[in-house]
Amino acid sequence: MIARARPAWWLGAAVLLAVLPWVPGLQSDFGRSLLSQMGIAAIFALSYNLLLGQTGLLSFGHAVYFGLGGYVSAHFMRAINAGLPVPIALVPVAGALAGLAFGIAFGALTTRRGGTIFALISLGVGELVHATSLMLPSFFGGEEGVTASRTKAPHPLGLDFGSQLQVYYVIAAWLLVAALLMHAFMRTPVGRLCNAVRDNPERVEFIGYNPQRVRFIVFSIAAAFAGLAGGLHAINYEIVAAEALSATRSGEVLLMVYIGGVHHFMGAILGAAAITWLQVSLSDYTTAWLLYLGLLFMGIVAFVPGGLAGLVTMHLAALRTRALAAIARAYAAALPVALLASAGAITLIEIAYRRSTQPEAGTRMKLFWIPMDTAKPWPWLAAAALLAVGAAALLRLWPRVSRAWASAGEELHGRG
Repeated sequence: MIARARPAWWLGAAVLLAVLPWVPGLQSDFGRSLLSQMGIAAIFALSYNLLLGQTGLLSFGHAVYFGLGGYVSAHFMRAINAGLPVPIALVPVAGALAGLAFGIAFGALTTRRGGTIFALISLGVGELVHATSLMLPSFFGGEEGVTASRTKAPHPLGLDFGSQLQVYYVIAAWLLVAALLMHAFMRTPVGRLCNAVRDNPERVEFIGYNPQRVRFIVFSIAAAFAGLAGGLHAINYEIVAAEALSATRSGEVLLMVYIGGVHHFMGAILGAAAITWLQVSLSDYTTAWLLYLGLLFMGIVAFVPGGLAGLVTMHLAALRTRALAAIARAYAAALPVALLASAGAITLIEIAYRRSTQPEAGTRMKLFWIPMDTAKPWPWLAAAALLAVGAAALLRLWPRVSRAWASAGEELHGRG
């Protein structure tokens, strides 16, 4: 879903990106590093959304263009370190050009077919390139990867990129430019044809357009923006390794787009921020964060097909209805029992994960500031009781939530 964005919205986005690293809680190097990683992930997810959300191309190898763009950018940075007079802020252009070149090369093959065939070919290309990265150490650097310095370069305006704040602003500027360009592309005739190819490729061919050519064009453009994200990755980390083009990285961007909302432009950004936060912050609190990520993905796909962006859009629409008060009352009643059930589920997951994966840590642990001994039955029984009581109460209250939303939907439908 590509809505017409007013200039004021882009101006607001620029202001938000400018002030984010000064928000309390994000002023530290850790907070600014987290924002930088979110910005890189957002560009990568937006590029993938061009394929999946807008054109219906499910790719299992999109990280190939992210990683290859990162490798080319790392080598370009090494040339800058050796004396090439180019500012570090322009390094992502090399990554974008590399992504475009490889996108054209691989896209000529992979976009000949759509649907499942495309997905399988993209998976094969991804595995092929990842295996090649270990066979060509002169370019890929072997298991150690390719390193370069972002500070050993020309310093225009006195910027040496030694601080994370300067790196963040480079990433934020490229994020704004990339988002604007991708949004503008989807409003072009070719961009509109992408949606048509997604929905009905046979009809597109019937009216005189070649679906394969449309797929090839959007594939190449998406690869270019993925390479741009890879170039920013090279600047941020000053190293690019084989993990950057692995199937794991391709799976991560797929999760970002689905969790954020596969048919919403903003969904890719929301999903990128959520997944990055789970990877960076939640992993500091629990070793079971991947399990929570899997549960979140399953819940979004099964119950919220619109993703996080769909939830936001739905609630913004409800603000304009008289049913808002009923929705708020239903939420107020359901939220406490939902938290109760969540506390029980989290407790069961944490103590089970601790016993199965960290037996050497002993049976005693502290969760929610409460000490407990997992060798005794009481923590298990208490957690199961919380989950059962909370889930039963939530099931009783959920029809009330559904009725409130049905009333809001009827009101919005009546307004057209």
